[in-house]
Amino acid sequence: MKKRVILGMSGGVDSSVSALILKNQGYDVIGLFMKNWDEKDEDGVCTATQDAEDAMRVAFELGIPCYTINFEKEYWDRVFSYFLDEYNKGRTPNPDVMCNQEIKFNAFLDYALNLEADYIAMGHYARVKEENGEYLLLRGIDKNKDQSYFLSRIGQKALSKTIFPIGDLTKEEVRKIAEEANLYTAKKKDSTGICFIGERDFDKFLDKYLLATPGDIIDVDGGKIGKHTGLIHYTIGQRKGIGIGGIKSGEPWFVVGKDLKKNILYAAQGEEHKALYSVALIGEEPKWISEKEPVFPLQCTAKFRYRQKDIPVVVEKSDDKLYVKFEYPVKAITPGQVAVFYDGEICLGSAIINKAIPLDEKYNFN
Repeated sequence: MKKRVILGMSGGVDSSVSALILKNQGYDVIGLFMKNWDEKDEDGVCTATQDAEDAMRVAFELGIPCYTINFEKEYWDRVFSYFLDEYNKGRTPNPDVMCNQEIKFNAFLDYALNLEADYIAMGHYARVKEENGEYLLLRGIDKNKDQSYFLSRIGQKALSKTIFPIGDLTKEEVRKIAEEANLYTAKKKDSTGICFIGERDFDKFLDKYLLATPGDIIDVDGGKIGKHTGLIHYTIGQRKGIGIGGIKSGEPWFVVGKDLKKNILYAAQGEEHKALYSVALIGEEPKWISEKEPVFPLQCTAKFRYRQKDIPVVVEKSDDKLYVKFEYPVKAITPGQVAVFYDGEICLGSAIINKAIPLDEKYNFN
């Protein structure tokens, strides 16, 4: 009897090729499109509707069933509310990480298992390996597309039931497979940005849900250099759109800190300014993929943004928080983002960045 796999189909080329691979491997494949958000963009178009149609068309081409499941309530309660709460705290969250933790590998998984699925599958560039009864999350073969960063907060139950059909492929190979199979999505461009924002103006989107209170921009030496439009509109390390044009001309300005109580945005001039750099961070809500704590101090590598290269670190634990010391100073550590830990190809888990420890204590704006 064929093993049943329920595949999350997004309407993109990655999940389309995943469906083709699973079918060719002899699985009983059922596509499921997750409707997590329902709102039209600035052109009056709901991109989820188009994506669902694309997923259905590919499923028809492959001769597999595909259905739509509505997770809007779960997404609002578990992801979007978290997103808004983090911005209200002056932090910069990563909703894609939380979507994987709470929706794709939680709500979706439970739904699929209730339909008597043997496995779920996703079109992520990552791999799963079983070793001595433990399931390991490995980086995808394509280092430019590896998505283990976004999967760093899922656990053993999810990994034991998950297949990543394209984890051993490069994006170029995925496109080639899609074109050779003449799939409808073969040349569809990759989606960009946060799923519920898409290509829209980010600040305008935030202003629909959160109160933005204008205030002063202060340079790191204490001088007032401008006005900000609301702290929710800025993130640590930001260069563009700060609105300090013409002040102390020369090198560009960067956001280096926020004071929520005084509603002050701090900025420094020059991309190598000391105020941009940190030597360590404090992480909260650690999640270990093995679901077992490592032995501390933990020597490993970490990345603090998706596209960032790995940095050697030493991780210590104090109470329920992690102290992560860097081998060398790191730029633009951003509270609310995710610190993801690795041992070579293995993703160990992650923690939410609570606070950056500055290179120079006089630039501590936390």
